[in-house]
Amino acid sequence: MLNRRGLLGGALAALAGTASLSTIAEAQPYGPPPRPPGPGGPGRPPPPPPPRREGPHGRAPSRTAVWQPGHWSWRRGNYVWVSGRWIERRRRGNWHEGRWVERRGRWVWVEPGWN
Repeated sequence: MLNRRGLLGGALAALAGTASLSTIAEAQPYGPPPRPPGPGGPGRPPPPPPPRREGPHGRAPSRTAVWQPGHWSWRRGNYVWVSGRWIERRRRGNWHEGRWVERRGRWVWVEPGWN
């Protein structure tokens, strides 16, 4: 047979366990506040900075190598400079430089490549 002390002690232990669980759930952080919209609007990058003056690094690795200039890249809410590099020329096609263009109010990067 259960006695009153045992029943009361079990009820208090269960109540204390429930109270500690609800405290844990209420103490979870919500994270940093959202960033205010930048000059390009909410979630849109502003226009990119002007390109840096950057020439070829060292000598070309081969006679068929061409210099691909550096460019700005939009990463984690900021523009970062991506240095230029040497790439191998293709036998056919024309090289077109990468560039930033505005499309429908957004700035997008058009990758360089061969036509």
